[in-house]
Amino acid sequence: MSRTSPHLHQHVSRRGLLKTAGGLTAALALGTASATAAPATFTHPGMLHNWGDINRAKVRVAASTDPWLSGWNKLTANSHAQSTWTPNPQATIIRGGTGENYGILYNDIAAAYQNALRWQVGGTEANAQCAAAILNAWSSTLTTVTGNADRFLAAGLYGWQFANAAELMRDYGGFDLAAFQQMMADVFYPLNNQFLTGHNDACITNYWANWDLCTLASIMAIGILTDDGTKYDQAVTYFKSGAGNGSLAHAVPYLYTDADGYALGQWQESGRDQGHSVLGMGQMGAICEMAWNQGDDLYSYDDKRFMKAAQYVAKYNLGSDVPFTTYTWGSGQNCAQQSQTAISAASRGQVRPVWAMLHYHYNRRLYLDDRYISQMCFSVAPEGGGGDYGSTSGGYDQLGFGTLMYAK
Repeated sequence: MSRTSPHLHQHVSRRGLLKTAGGLTAALALGTASATAAPATFTHPGMLHNWGDINRAKVRVAASTDPWLSGWNKLTANSHAQSTWTPNPQATIIRGGTGENYGILYNDIAAAYQNALRWQVGGTEANAQCAAAILNAWSSTLTTVTGNADRFLAAGLYGWQFANAAELMRDYGGFDLAAFQQMMADVFYPLNNQFLTGHNDACITNYWANWDLCTLASIMAIGILTDDGTKYDQAVTYFKSGAGNGSLAHAVPYLYTDADGYALGQWQESGRDQGHSVLGMGQMGAICEMAWNQGDDLYSYDDKRFMKAAQYVAKYNLGSDVPFTTYTWGSGQNCAQQSQTAISAASRGQVRPVWAMLHYHYNRRLYLDDRYISQMCFSVAPEGGGGDYGSTSGGYDQLGFGTLMYAK
């Protein structure tokens, strides 16, 4: 089904059609008239990677074709991608405040994801056993994610990443999917929901876009992993119309056209620093890619507003000037006004593995001219993942390996 057909209403999705069709079938079978309570029909695997992505990587790597082979070599060289990785599960994960230990979690998630990728693309049983062992160890041990306000970041960032690793392993015999689904629903989702609905009792605009975005990505991923249409729809609805800075219009508050005719969108964190702005491309990109694989086109929502933001962030981090409109927001609990009058050059040019996903979508799926995204994508290729970009949390905020999994 074409997602750009002028004959379809903007909000009709493949998942919605499947849900309706499945509901009608169920209703007819039960002899009832209403189909409103029908469960959603989800595609699996259907988060960052679908079967087409996996099969393409498998075929191209087996044929030793670049850039897939270069991406594969980047994966197999990573210490986290080895089948000898030993998990270190904790009952309590703390981010922010005393006793922080969240580095243990993001390292194990990177290892689970990378081993799962090696199994899916390379077919190696040892990697599957390793990934399953990591996921099973955590689902049978972790009960609490806590700390100061940063606990919400941990629940968001590691929630969507953990769910993605599990999605790749969901049909593997040695993986206890049910136990993992339970952990995601009991440990991660309550924090995600608490933040999205209450924003830690702060002014709705107090938190930067990435706080909402990682939270939305986690809610969406948990919804897909557990076949929970209500959670999935919660994320999609907030992305389109939420009150916080992670909803699309708030994350991209100002639009421009540059001298070369390219549409640009100022990113909400651009006046803060560039590391967090590039992080935002990865967080919003993950949301859009997961939704795409479920039949919802958020990449093009609101006249491709996210693409305009990605072009803006890429152009500035490539070293070119971009326009900037003074950005004012309410902070703290009483919404005290703060303003940024200029774009921040802090951490300008920081490399994160977030660009391949965006380039191969806008340029190769949609055939759009994405000049700045494209330049950024190829300037940092082949993309690695956790462990390739330093030992601190920023290097693990995205799963990576886009060259391997998205090149077309």
